[in-house]
Amino acid sequence: MAAMGFDVVASRFGDGGSPFLSARRVAEQLGVTLSELAKLTGVARNTLTAKSSARKVDSALSPIVRILAMAAEMAGDESRAVIWFKHQPIPGWAGKTAFDLVNEGKADRVLAYLEAVRSGVYA
Repeated sequence: MAAMGFDVVASRFGDGGSPFLSARRVAEQLGVTLSELAKLTGVARNTLTAKSSARKVDSALSPIVRILAMAAEMAGDESRAVIWFKHQPIPGWAGKTAFDLVNEGKADRVLAYLEAVRSGVYA
């Protein structure tokens, strides 16, 4: 399957004609409610849907979309990436999933792990 870059995956999470990510689309892809996505990103639920907060929301959603893009590239498709994100424990993190780590504010650790796997460190 062809590799999917961040731009391709991010475009699927776009907010219509806006250059910003859509919280509704990200929540839909992850199979979570906006309230659950708000908790995951650390952004208030009302902020997720407010047009005036588009930059803040984009900044909060960007690491999640980047993780999903990298996981989709490695797993072959977005649905597998979502399953991995929500259910597959990451080695060395006491059974925690990418979802758990992002929820703890450690999206950067998940991205670093995926980079290492992509580079063959954990292969």
